[in-house]
Amino acid sequence: MSEQSCFHCGLTILKNEEIDFDQKKFCCNGCKTVYEIFSLHDLTSYYDFEKSPGASPQDIQGKYDFLENEAIISKLLEFQEGNTAIVSLNIPYIHCSSCIWILENLNKIQTGISTSQVNFPEKRVRITFNSDIISLKEIVCLLSSIGYEPYISLENYETGKKNIDRSLTYKLGIAFFCFGNIMLLSFPEYFEIKEFWLDNYKPFFRALIFILSLPSFTYSAKDYYVSAYKSIKSGMLNIDIPIALGIIVMFVRSTFDIIMDYGPGFFDSLTGLIFFMLLGKMFQIKTYSFLSFERDFKSYFPIAVTRINTDTTEENVPVYDIIKGNRLLIRNQELIPVDGILISEKAEIDYSFVTGEAVPITKKSGDKVFAGGKQIGKVVEMEVLHSVSQSYLTQLWSNEIFQKKVFQKHKTITDAISRYFTPILLLIAFAGFGYWIFFDANTAFNVFTAVLIVACPCALALTAPFTFGNILRILGKQKLYLKNALVIEQLAKVDTIVFDKTGTITTNKKSNIIYEGNPLSEENNVLIKNVLRASNHPLSRMLYDFLPETKSIKIDEFQEITGKGIQGMIDNKAIQMGSAEFVDASISETVEIEKTALHIKIDSIYYGKFIFENQYRKGLEKLFVDLSKNYQIKVLSGDNDGERVNLETILPKNTELIFNQKPEQKLDYIKKLQEKGQNVMMVGDGLNDAGALAQSNVGISISENVNVFSPACDAILDASEFSHLDYFLKLSQKAISIIKMSFVLSLLYNVVGLSFAVTGNLLPLVAAIIMPLSTITIVSFVTLMSNFYANKK
Repeated sequence: MSEQSCFHCGLTILKNEEIDFDQKKFCCNGCKTVYEIFSLHDLTSYYDFEKSPGASPQDIQGKYDFLENEAIISKLLEFQEGNTAIVSLNIPYIHCSSCIWILENLNKIQTGISTSQVNFPEKRVRITFNSDIISLKEIVCLLSSIGYEPYISLENYETGKKNIDRSLTYKLGIAFFCFGNIMLLSFPEYFEIKEFWLDNYKPFFRALIFILSLPSFTYSAKDYYVSAYKSIKSGMLNIDIPIALGIIVMFVRSTFDIIMDYGPGFFDSLTGLIFFMLLGKMFQIKTYSFLSFERDFKSYFPIAVTRINTDTTEENVPVYDIIKGNRLLIRNQELIPVDGILISEKAEIDYSFVTGEAVPITKKSGDKVFAGGKQIGKVVEMEVLHSVSQSYLTQLWSNEIFQKKVFQKHKTITDAISRYFTPILLLIAFAGFGYWIFFDANTAFNVFTAVLIVACPCALALTAPFTFGNILRILGKQKLYLKNALVIEQLAKVDTIVFDKTGTITTNKKSNIIYEGNPLSEENNVLIKNVLRASNHPLSRMLYDFLPETKSIKIDEFQEITGKGIQGMIDNKAIQMGSAEFVDASISETVEIEKTALHIKIDSIYYGKFIFENQYRKGLEKLFVDLSKNYQIKVLSGDNDGERVNLETILPKNTELIFNQKPEQKLDYIKKLQEKGQNVMMVGDGLNDAGALAQSNVGISISENVNVFSPACDAILDASEFSHLDYFLKLSQKAISIIKMSFVLSLLYNVVGLSFAVTGNLLPLVAAIIMPLSTITIVSFVTLMSNFYANKK
């Protein structure tokens, strides 16, 4: 009778322990229970992705009682506000698409869990849950009951240390030791030296070589066998199958040669093969880690925040300069970049950036506020608890809620090649062996092994991620920070660029401001400046900087009406600033509307207006001339058309200028362009243009000493680099060209390598050296080419 495998976990069912349920066989009650849970919640699709993908659940009774301790829970949670909590858990068992699917459908198994996102490379799942309905302990127990027990180490959370996996280093070290010593012991065999002692002790040396090969064969190459086994089990053939087969065939054949005294075998080639392949893998991991590190810790995440110094002066500083104990000023619509304690009396915080829910939460003085919240209303002060974590902000930004659905062309090509590569390779290897076995058994084995080893789809698979990774790093250093690698592909497709006017093509820093109207008293200036202090609109920031320094006073009420103006209440005095229509419709006909202006009304008395003579960004004229050669250019503005004449003299003749656009009209305009089949890039200030940035194919937010950040945008560009926008677009197009060149190079390598291998002109050891070299060549090529194009700025 053949052995039965468990339907859930795939383990062999021991005699007399078989459990029949629902016409399926299970090895234990645990696996049967997991199947029942999945069936009950209509989640049996879990078993469609991979055969027997599960793990047998372990007994955890009492193991996680420590998760009832509030102090421990607060250390483990990433976010906790009201009844909404977020936790990231490390789950070592995550290994396939079934795991991802079930872990991202936890909300169907358990009420109280709203979303769960899997980070497959880091084997982590980020769970958002309602702490009134389900506790952290219950979530951990649920995961354990379905075979996904998390690894929780309190020491790591307390010290901030991460466990570093050094297993690859150990495997590489052992492979090198075995390879070096076997080469040394094989020297007499290479030169066929006839010497009494060598001839007498030949069996001993060969036995020693065999013993030295075992650690390399069993331990160093273990990952290839495990990966190949899982691949066969799932019915998807990956590249590790031919590698594992090549190693095993070489080992069996070499052992047979020694036992039958036909020769010393190929243990030197075998251990060399394992060493060089592990070396290639190490290079790949180190390079990718370097790119990730450069992006997370060295790239410029261009958000600035207002710090209140000890002498009560305010200073705009990059987020990186913020340390524990600093006091920050957070204006309306600004992002809270760090965890902190609220100093002001009261604040309304919108946590949609973190949780996806846009209902503001009221916080009182002394309450903790979390990074990623957005301040709504009047200006508040907070004290910093931790320094900024850029990787955390990037993680929030990459939340699935804010992702645009795009087609990844290069991923599709890579997946298709990987799918068919292994079966074709195995076919060529067996065909080559079948042909050569009739002429020379030794050559037949060499051909078989060399074909399996030399061909490498890794180079093809690495092309896109390494190119995009390097371009992300380069752009980050040049102050264009992209949400993820997909944005590069989208940038390369752009054919239409839509610019906002105020705060985008005009600068907040330079503007000639003239006041026209009834004189403003010192008291009025204090009221105006303090209401402006709470606003982040480009005009508000310009006027705030223009007005003389005044004392800071408390604002009782504040409201910002997008596209219209701001209003506040101080000591029972109502202050309104904005468009003529917003301040008082009755005066809109009597005032001049041909210029950008901010009208002032205090306690129902209209005083006058501040007129802004816009200063356009340096290099704007040249930038638009360069862009107009390859792109359609549009300028949308919420202002009146008083600047039309100025813009028409500066910008190329074919630039379309549209004025008096409300935020929703900008969004509709972009939608209409897309309906015509155009790929639209929107460049805006991130505050009034949030809807348009979200609707566009690529949304770029301009940052200029302000902490306005829309999660809907795909990139943040430092205002100082605005004139290089054409260069950034060209570099994105070059990135796609590099990928195409690398694809051709990789295919060429495989064709040439296989030609030599099939004709018997390539030894397995040489194939083992060439294979990792192909990976190194591709990574080096994409790095050099992307740096070459980047230096042509």
